[in-house]
Amino acid sequence: MADKTTFTKDEWTLLLKSPMIAGMAISAADPGGLWGLLKESFAGGAALTQAAADPNANALVKAVVADFSTSEGRSAARDGLKAEFADGKPADIKTKSIESLRQVSSLLTAKAPGDAAAFKDWLRRISQSTAEAATEGGGLFGGGVQVSDAEKATLGEISSALEI
Repeated sequence: MADKTTFTKDEWTLLLKSPMIAGMAISAADPGGLWGLLKESFAGGAALTQAAADPNANALVKAVVADFSTSEGRSAARDGLKAEFADGKPADIKTKSIESLRQVSSLLTAKAPGDAAAFKDWLRRISQSTAEAATEGGGLFGGGVQVSDAEKATLGEISSALEI
């Protein structure tokens, strides 16, 4: 079972950023204004909260969530995101996000094969819940879930990048 000590500092930072990156790819695919962005952000945060509270969650997922809940973990993730996405436009952010998720997939396969499937599925679920929370469907705050065509395409790209 993999944990923080299994990875280098940069690799761990990539894992810390990955839940946010999974949501960012969706947000960048079909920007829905301030309200849509807030709803999508809440969906990503809810995924972290759910994983922390789930006694059956994968141990590596729980380790990432636990580290993210510390100020040091949040700072590492924030600084990593700033470095990776500074001055990015939505199309660039989406492309970079998909590439980062590809790196996460490769890293997990190489260093945490026993945890890889569960972690990748968790990231896929974050992307899905982010898409469903978007303004178009209002999934997080009521209304029917209507994922846009751009978000559907991005969900496919995310699944491909994560090798799901």
